[in-house]
Amino acid sequence: MFGSERLKYEKEGNEFLLFIREDTQRIRVIKGDKNKVVVFIPYDPGLIDKIKTINGRRWNPEKKYWELPFREDLISKLKILFPENLSIDPELYLFPLEKELTIRKYSKRTVRSYVSINRNFLNWIGKEPENVNNQDIKKYLYYLVEQKERSTSTINIVINALKFYYGEILKKKFIYDIRRPKKDKKLPVVLSREEVLKIISAINNIKHKAIISLVYSSGLRVGEVVKLTIEDIDTESKLIHIKESKGRKDRYTLLSEHALQILKDYLKKYRPSKWLFEGSQKGNHISTRTVQAIFKQACEKAGIKKPVSVHSLRHSFATHLLESGVDLRYIQEILGHKSSKTTEIYTHVSKANIAKIKSPFDGIMEEQKE
Repeated sequence: MFGSERLKYEKEGNEFLLFIREDTQRIRVIKGDKNKVVVFIPYDPGLIDKIKTINGRRWNPEKKYWELPFREDLISKLKILFPENLSIDPELYLFPLEKELTIRKYSKRTVRSYVSINRNFLNWIGKEPENVNNQDIKKYLYYLVEQKERSTSTINIVINALKFYYGEILKKKFIYDIRRPKKDKKLPVVLSREEVLKIISAINNIKHKAIISLVYSSGLRVGEVVKLTIEDIDTESKLIHIKESKGRKDRYTLLSEHALQILKDYLKKYRPSKWLFEGSQKGNHISTRTVQAIFKQACEKAGIKKPVSVHSLRHSFATHLLESGVDLRYIQEILGHKSSKTTEIYTHVSKANIAKIKSPFDGIMEEQKE
């Protein structure tokens, strides 16, 4: 039904249009926008009469396709109406997956990732989801490891996505037989205190300096710093409130005195309204890609040769805290890391304890004054 045949998509504005390359007698069904399904039907009065039996259908004279509202039984109904020459985009089977992930408040990034992974798998295996078996999954994972040379972390994400769909949505049990590969024992690249100072000092733009200073001094993920609002900054308690971060958890992290001063200079100049760091488009926050570009440019200017990313600042923050003698349990709480069941009882840290911890950024700046 799909897999052996590849459809060509081209983007026009905000829409993806389908261009039929061959076999014009085939009825093609693809995902549309906003919970809609798009159906391309060759001109045939009999076929058109059949599509008109579906409630809520609408003909688009400009794009020359039928648009249907998605319902749980829609695919089954289309199979009955058009038993032959029916080609269904595998993404249509993933509507329930997208809906369930959204209900459970998974991040938009995770929703896109899980849907994309399952679509890629279905395209590769060429089967409908109900017909997928344990060996299909294993063959695909083997293909990703051996031919595509995907990393262990990527394979684990793929397994998570497949498990959620086949286990949680389709209620299949076989998927739980899949064994995860052993994790690669790679140490994170860490910048020295001097290298961090060089990077921040190399930034002249006050907005960019404030972003990178906050990432390091508070141990933030790049996805966290871009979503900060002005209300998240507690200047009195010297804390930053991180809302619905990884794992949909809230937490507090420390606010460096020196980073706060940089932030105040930035606020005086830019005066943002909602997002702490606004993007180029009104009402949007700055993108993670832009922050990565800022960091990369600063590293080049500072002469940093290590293979680092913005996330390396977070690794460096944690390492420097540990080197300063801060209890590992506090660091886990500040970073928002999940703890094991055994140590969970000891890892809770109050806001007061977090507020007492001194950011390594302040230590660096004070050393400069001496």
